[in-house]
Amino acid sequence: MLAVVAGVALSVQSRINGELSVRLDDPIGAALISFGSGLVVLAVLVPLLPAGRSGLRRLRDGLHEQRIRPWQCIGGMCGGFLVATQGLTVPTLGVAVFIVALVAGQSSSSLMVDRAGAGPAGPQPLTVPRLAGAVLTVVAVLISVADRIGHPSALALAVLPLLAGIGIAWQQAVNGHVRVVSGSALVAGLVNFVMGTSVLVLAFAVSVLFRGFPAHLPHGPWWLYVGGSLGIVFIAVGAAVVRYTGVLLLGLGMIAGQVTGALLLDEVVPGDAGRPGWHTVVGTGLTLIAVGVAVLPRKLRYR
Repeated sequence: MLAVVAGVALSVQSRINGELSVRLDDPIGAALISFGSGLVVLAVLVPLLPAGRSGLRRLRDGLHEQRIRPWQCIGGMCGGFLVATQGLTVPTLGVAVFIVALVAGQSSSSLMVDRAGAGPAGPQPLTVPRLAGAVLTVVAVLISVADRIGHPSALALAVLPLLAGIGIAWQQAVNGHVRVVSGSALVAGLVNFVMGTSVLVLAFAVSVLFRGFPAHLPHGPWWLYVGGSLGIVFIAVGAAVVRYTGVLLLGLGMIAGQVTGALLLDEVVPGDAGRPGWHTVVGTGLTLIAVGVAVLPRKLRYR
């Protein structure tokens, strides 16, 4: 259930960051605002909490004792790429197509990450149901973008969330290690946001060289600036749960929240891409079936 809630949060964040990108007319700047706001919240919150301070000390000791490697603390770079991708593609693709493309990369990459034992749950077997679930999600993304085949630019944009999904699986695995060593999901989130914001600052500096600074911050509703807070939910839940579920099952739980939340958003509050067509609805349904295919055998074994 927590993974589903995190998935819904990611869907809403995608819509918010896409809208902020349009109003600011700067996708990288919008991503930096979103990620940076999440960093500010955690940078204030973690040192104030006793569990946060002790978690930072445990992480420092873990790095010193080599119980965790420095490269396992840079998962936030993938998060920065994800947030930048939201601003670049959601206004054109719509939230639903964005999420289904993200899902395709996330599920296929999760299989490899689990098989390699990169997450704190250790190596996970490559079973037929798990493989079938991942393959079905790839089919789902092809169906979802089928009505956009005549728009090559829109179809090419779907590659970006696909790549972001591949990065998410690895990000969740390494953030899980930070959570285990530090004993705090918020500390794992703080490390994630520090790395992601650092990457986005560099990307924004390059963007400014070519485009200059945005003319002004958009004057709009307050919810334009809460994308970073929703990202905290997504990252903290993933870091806390992945040690028990493995990367693939965590991803599939989040997928269930992502695709349903995205479809409802595009239907109730359509963006510039309009309401989702039947291709997107069918692709979303197939994605949920894929989740069931991969998860049901595990539930039956427990029973």
